[in-house]
Amino acid sequence: MTKSAPWLLLRSGAASAAENMAIDQAILEATAGLGRPILRFYSWREPAASFGYFQKYAEIERLTLLRPLVRRPTGGGLVPHAGDWTYSVAAPPGGDWYSLTAVASYERIHDWVRRAFLRLGVVTELAPCCRVEGPGQCFVGYEKSDVLWQGLKVGGAAQRRTRAGLLIQGSVQPPPVPLARGDWEAAMVACGATEGIQWTEFADTAEWQARVAALVAQTYGRAEFHLRR
Repeated sequence: MTKSAPWLLLRSGAASAAENMAIDQAILEATAGLGRPILRFYSWREPAASFGYFQKYAEIERLTLLRPLVRRPTGGGLVPHAGDWTYSVAAPPGGDWYSLTAVASYERIHDWVRRAFLRLGVVTELAPCCRVEGPGQCFVGYEKSDVLWQGLKVGGAAQRRTRAGLLIQGSVQPPPVPLARGDWEAAMVACGATEGIQWTEFADTAEWQARVAALVAQTYGRAEFHLRR
């Protein structure tokens, strides 16, 4: 992480599947104008599953009974959202995170997750290699640099770089240990501060809220978007 880099922090709480994807796209679009990275923590109003932008709906619907199914603005595989801890990072073009390779940014975000767990006394590690067991499913098997707890994958992410910036969408399936979500989120923020990040609360505007609403109405809330492939 860049020393003394100012970041914005957004705790958006629970939202619908369509709203969550719309907010993530909106922070990606906003980060270039703000010139600052954004870390967002959020949850799901109801159980759902998200799947990668380039995946085929017909294949995904056979892999899970969770509904609704929502297409993400990032790549990756099927991710269940039924009690996971979800977060995202949006970084502006030209910044430290944006300049990383996809492999390096994947490792960096998961090392941040690992250090947050360690701060709470939970030892995890980054997967040294891949173990593919369920094609198209993010939490069946694991990829290099996924977060593992006792050999079980507990952290995965998907990312996408555009001219607007870098978006990383991450999911933590918490290990079966006494641990509160709020404590883990606080540990993520604290780990960033130890690396020199200065935090400021994200202040949304009427214009930004209107953009989120438009993305829900025109994209993520429309069945045609999810069925497009």
